Formats: sequence, structure tokens, C-alpha cells
Amino acid sequence: MLKQSEVDAREEELRLAVRELPDERRREFYERAEKELKDPDTFAVLNYLFIAGLHHFYLGRWFRGLINLAVFSAGIYLMVLDQWKNGFIVIGIITVLELYALFRSQIIVKHYNNRISTAILDAIENA
Repeated sequence: MLKQSEVDAREEELRLAVRELPDERRREFYERAEKELKDPDTFAVLNYLFIAGLHHFYLGRWFRGLINLAVFSAGIYLMVLDQWKNGFIVIGIITVLELYALFRSQIIVKHYNNRISTAILDAIENA
């Protein structure tokens, strides 16, 4: 489980490391970061949508997104087959499981952005 303090500390370490870069490399870092970093609010909005799994696709977690979408689709399919109770149970389970991502969207995306920033910084420093 992600800890807010650890993610914040890593973000501050990255900020200090970027600040120490020469001007040209710092500019390159920010140009690359602007293209690759994700917005926590967009992640949260995608999680609010009724179709489960879209927020996983936003962060590039295709397998998790497909599993989530498949389970959600199975629940809809059960409802179409007039098995309303089972369909609601399946959709209810996937919804409850995704509440974690909804309530922790800020830290999840911040952790993702820290990993991306680390990769960009490593690539720039090793270039």
C-alpha cells in the first residue's frame, strides 16, 4: 500500500535533483515530463464513470483495464440474460474493489508520475 509520506518524499527528491540539472537538461526534462505525466483529476474522473476500468487505461495498465472491463461486461451480460441479481452482484463487487483507486487517486497518480519522472531523469543524466 502506498504511503503518502513516502510518495511525497520521493517527489521532493526528484524536484531537488531536477533543480540541480544544467539549464539545457532541465529544459529537456520539463519538455519530456509535460508529455508523459498524468493528471490526478483526469484519473479520478475516469474512475467516476460508470464503465469500470477506464482509469487503468489512462495509466497504461492495459491488462488490469481489460480484466476490469471484462468483469464489468460480464455483469451487464448477466443482466441482459435476466439474471439481474447476479449481474448486480458482479458489478457491485468490481465497483467496491475500484473504490480504492477512486479515494486514493491523488497518491496513485503522484506515484506513477514519480516513476515516470525518475525514468526521464535517469535517461537525461545518462545521455
